[in-house]
Amino acid sequence: MKWARIKTADGSIVSGVLDDGMLHPRTHLGSDESAGSPIALSDATLLAPVAPGKFLGLWNNFHAAAEKNGWTPPDHPLYFFKADTALTGPDTEVRIPDDVGRILFEGELGIVIGKTCANASEADAADAILGYTCVNDFTALQILNADPSFPQWTRAKSYDGFGVVGPYIDTDVDWKSLEIKVLVGTRERQSYPASDMIMSPAQIVSKISQDMTLQPGDLIACGTSVGARPVKAGDVVTVSIDGIGAVTVTMTAG
Repeated sequence: MKWARIKTADGSIVSGVLDDGMLHPRTHLGSDESAGSPIALSDATLLAPVAPGKFLGLWNNFHAAAEKNGWTPPDHPLYFFKADTALTGPDTEVRIPDDVGRILFEGELGIVIGKTCANASEADAADAILGYTCVNDFTALQILNADPSFPQWTRAKSYDGFGVVGPYIDTDVDWKSLEIKVLVGTRERQSYPASDMIMSPAQIVSKISQDMTLQPGDLIACGTSVGARPVKAGDVVTVSIDGIGAVTVTMTAG
């Protein structure tokens, strides 16, 4: 099952289940209860499929990247927050602010929470996952390390549009079989298996739920692996995961 979120011609924001080019509205994310008549996707604008209350991103969660960079695999997720205003969806423009230096793309698998989850076991955490989506976690690298006394993760990750999510949430995929790819234009720049994660989605959700209550709609980007590179104005950047879809944005100058 695929979930999507759209803006209709009259400006309404609607979330629901996709079937044969139609969105079937639901009362809330993960619900089976209808909230109106089907809407043709051709008559709407596709948005990020979720508007998370909490948008978290992981660092150092892939064996290949840890080995390449000499990082020790963590025992607990190493995470940061992205501002809700960083969220954007498919086929939008992402502005590169003036004077922030290099901007890196980071193609990632996103976990979407479907049930309230606190102090959860791995089994309960797995049950709390609604599904998965594509994420492009852009980073202003120069800003991240601009002050040697304080790495600025939130600032570097939270410029408007720096959290690209979409196109759908898929509830049926096997995360271990997924391959995350990034194309800049038509050139493949990143490709790595989700199965190389240091912590599985259930472990990630379980451990983070020991720190804070996770709510339906919260989004956790699982971190990236090797191959993240800078982008520039004019670049068209696509994160693609077979079984979920592809989300594309165009970089523009500040």
